[in-house]
Amino acid sequence: MSHVTPGPRATLSERLGGRFGAKHELATLLSLVVIFGLLDVAICLNSQPTTGWAGPRADLVLQLVVDVSVLGVRRFPKTVAGIAMAVAFATVLADGLAPGLLSPVDPASPLILPRVTSVIVIYLVRLESPRTAFAIIAALAIIGSEPWAPSWTITPVGLLSTIGPPVVVLYLDARKQLLQELRDRAERAEREQHLMAEQARAEERRRLAAEMHDVLTHGLSLMVLHAGALGVSSADPEVRKAAEEIRARGAMALDELRDLVGVLNTTSADLSERMAGPSPRRGSAGPAGAAGSATSVPDPATLVAESAAAGIPVELDVEGERAHMSPTIARTVHRIVQEALTNARKHAAGAEIRVELRYRRDGVAVRVVNTPPRRAPDAVLAGSGSGLGLSSLRHRVELVGGSLEAGPTPDGGFRIAADLPAYVPTTETRQKPARR
Repeated sequence: MSHVTPGPRATLSERLGGRFGAKHELATLLSLVVIFGLLDVAICLNSQPTTGWAGPRADLVLQLVVDVSVLGVRRFPKTVAGIAMAVAFATVLADGLAPGLLSPVDPASPLILPRVTSVIVIYLVRLESPRTAFAIIAALAIIGSEPWAPSWTITPVGLLSTIGPPVVVLYLDARKQLLQELRDRAERAEREQHLMAEQARAEERRRLAAEMHDVLTHGLSLMVLHAGALGVSSADPEVRKAAEEIRARGAMALDELRDLVGVLNTTSADLSERMAGPSPRRGSAGPAGAAGSATSVPDPATLVAESAAAGIPVELDVEGERAHMSPTIARTVHRIVQEALTNARKHAAGAEIRVELRYRRDGVAVRVVNTPPRRAPDAVLAGSGSGLGLSSLRHRVELVGGSLEAGPTPDGGFRIAADLPAYVPTTETRQKPARR
């Protein structure tokens, strides 16, 4: 037995909007019926009464019948048009065979068609197919203009009341459609211009990334090479230790530079692919990079220890394992904690700081919160810096597919919260297939 999935249900606003629109249109039709009914009453009462067996006000009865039928023109436009055509045809036939039967011999108004015909033909054009609408309108125009007995008082009025309203409606619809097409074309051109600007920025970013990679890699590689040679050739243990430290820091900078250049070369489509793709297996060297290289990434615990050694109380709460993260994400976490601790030292003197790290297989959550400052900040520290630390940090987090929020807390402290994925596929990592 097959299961049929129901289609999307209309929202409450759409249902209410359709209901109110139908009620508004019904109220409009009712107002038109009242207006045309009063107009017919006024005209018929000011004209000579009919003299046939149908009664002295047979013309008024027929007009009112057509007026009332307009209330159903939204659902049955052809039926209402047929009623108007039948009344008009009967009036013309009675004038030829029995004058005064259905209309006065000397009417105050020369119009043969019901006066509400203009409303009926408008709904015909809007609701029926062009072939059907134009055929009915042509029939009404022929009956109303009496081409077999043309008259300057009947023919122009009959043509204007049947052909004039559809022409105006078609013109307004064509103008509305043209304006909509022009609006859509302008929006499409604006989107294309935005995409071209994004593409130009991406190309410039890739060019700058390649140039930065070439320049810095050359200098850093020379520094690592000379430091390694100095560590081997020197007999002084202190010199060898310093050379080894320089070599290790240079190698770490090269790794971070490679990851950052890879991130800069990653497009938005690549990030979408990362969000939709499966996470790498633990210990693999796929998009997340080599798992073993996580030990070369700076540990945020080092930053906490440095702050504690400087007399700044910092509480570290870690949950999960760092091994699930790629080096790029690990360095971003290190940078977030570093920026948060630096800002706390500058602007929240004496405050207590809490660092929370939640490592998961699909990402990591970073929370750094400091209490309100207990004393005035140091003027030199507070005045240092460019003021672009958080904005640059947010841009870096967004580049790797994460999100960052920073702002004051209700008690007067400050909070930085970031959520990052476990890895980000970059051009560098995609060029090197994973080894199992």
